[in-house]
Amino acid sequence: MPGLINVEKYLKRLEYSGDLTPNLETLQALQFAHTTHLAFSNLDVLLDQTILLDDESLVEKLIDRRRGGYCFEQNGLLLEVLLTLGFLARPHAGRVRMGTPRDVLPPRTHLFIQVDLDGVTWIVDGGVGGMSLTAPIRFELDTEQATPHETRRIVRHGNIYYHQADLGEEWMDVYEFTGEQMPLIDRELANWWTSTHPRSKFKQSLMAALALPNGERVGLLNDKFTHRRGPEIIRSQDISNPADLWAILDREFQLHLEPSEADLIFDRVMTGARSI
Repeated sequence: MPGLINVEKYLKRLEYSGDLTPNLETLQALQFAHTTHLAFSNLDVLLDQTILLDDESLVEKLIDRRRGGYCFEQNGLLLEVLLTLGFLARPHAGRVRMGTPRDVLPPRTHLFIQVDLDGVTWIVDGGVGGMSLTAPIRFELDTEQATPHETRRIVRHGNIYYHQADLGEEWMDVYEFTGEQMPLIDRELANWWTSTHPRSKFKQSLMAALALPNGERVGLLNDKFTHRRGPEIIRSQDISNPADLWAILDREFQLHLEPSEADLIFDRVMTGARSI
């Protein structure tokens, strides 16, 4: 298959053997499989590893080594798969807003995908942590759209679009965007800042997230593991030592770390060490 290196390996990792025709059904199936098999994480950022965005490196890291990744890796890989399969897909830039009030401007360091199918534009995003989309949503304003997990909508204020998620009692801004595309050169610059700058959240905190096929989600933020059904926490665990961290990452997220790497991450994040 031309295009993405080892796309067959990607499909095998997702346990996907369905149709590959570039239509809505395939897009829905691939996005669901991606977000329920490939965990979001910043492990290698905390280990001061260089994050590479070429096709071969993405497959090697996310598929072969099962290290997970963030938006530039998750959506970069998914974008290349979709292009390889014949989808009309484009990379787009956004600003993540979760936990950030509207009067504060976050950096433009989010990558998501738009796909055109039969005259309809769809938003695809497997890389926004615990709010990753498990199904594509139409780029259609003020319309509530169900997914296997949260209900979503797109609203507009001035020239800015907001992708929002229904949390039960309120709509939360997930990220904002203007429609500007994000070619590889821009992704490389934003990826460099995200993975190296001291003020980047990915250099300060441990994060992992995975959607579950039953509509639930598991997440990890520093020393707190949570298992959620919508806004409800149904299971949680405080991580008190590197062995617990290693076990949680392996069991709940299918993320592979060496025990020595778990020691380093625990020391850096949990005890406030300045370097590893």
